Amino acid sequence: AFLCILAVGEYVVVSRFAIRHEDLSLFDASRQRPIAVELAVRRDYEAKANLGLLKLPLAIISNGNTVKVTEYSFLANVLASRGYLVVSIQQDLPTDPPLMTQVGQPYVGRKDVYMRCEANILFVLGELKRQHDNVDFDHITLVGHSNGGDVSMYVAHQHPELVSKVITLDNLRVPFVLSDNLKILSFRSRDPHFVTDPGVLPTPEEAKARGIDIIDTGAQHTELSDRGPDAVKARIQETLDRFLRDSSSSALAPADTRSPMIMN
Repeated sequence: AFLCILAVGEYVVVSRFAIRHEDLSLFDASRQRPIAVELAVRRDYEAKANLGLLKLPLAIISNGNTVKVTEYSFLANVLASRGYLVVSIQQDLPTDPPLMTQVGQPYVGRKDVYMRCEANILFVLGELKRQHDNVDFDHITLVGHSNGGDVSMYVAHQHPELVSKVITLDNLRVPFVLSDNLKILSFRSRDPHFVTDPGVLPTPEEAKARGIDIIDTGAQHTELSDRGPDAVKARIQETLDRFLRDSSSSALAPADTRSPMIMN
């Protein structure tokens, strides 16, 4: 508990004094769609990138359905503290139709939603490329909670040449990408109201072979955001930081995903 408190305190200090935040209001004229974006970047790394000393790695966060993208600051702060340019995209609008579940359809009928969010990501990337020449756009890290996690996994399926890491929090619909060129970290809830569809999670053998880390948080589905308890967020932050620090040789053990309740 003491270590969790220290971890939360560290990221509060970093986020307040060392990380620069910027809000962007973009508009995709081809789809007549506004897209709200929040940027977060560590000031010293940004300064080095502006001097041409390095290129900033890029992480894109996609929100869960109806959750504000600003409610994932506990993730954005870890990524930014590790030197990433963090781009948080509000994937849904109040005017969007509600998510519907159609049993028997691919991704329970939500493919159009994923394609819309994919278009949002590609549009934002295009805008950023015109403004930033100090960012690595060829090895993107995708992060998402719930529907945003499914969007992240869907985009990784569609654009394997761009994506190097995927970090999800309780994605339920889109199967994991199985690739030696992609590192995956997934935090799972223990919530009977949000059940992962069959075939989404890899088997323990597949997870071990592909270096996929699956972590049981013991939390509720909606707690995998800023709304969650500090202790849950601190454990996620510590695990995420360790994953980013050395994702090439993770020491996290894959969970047994064959049982209904994911246990680590």
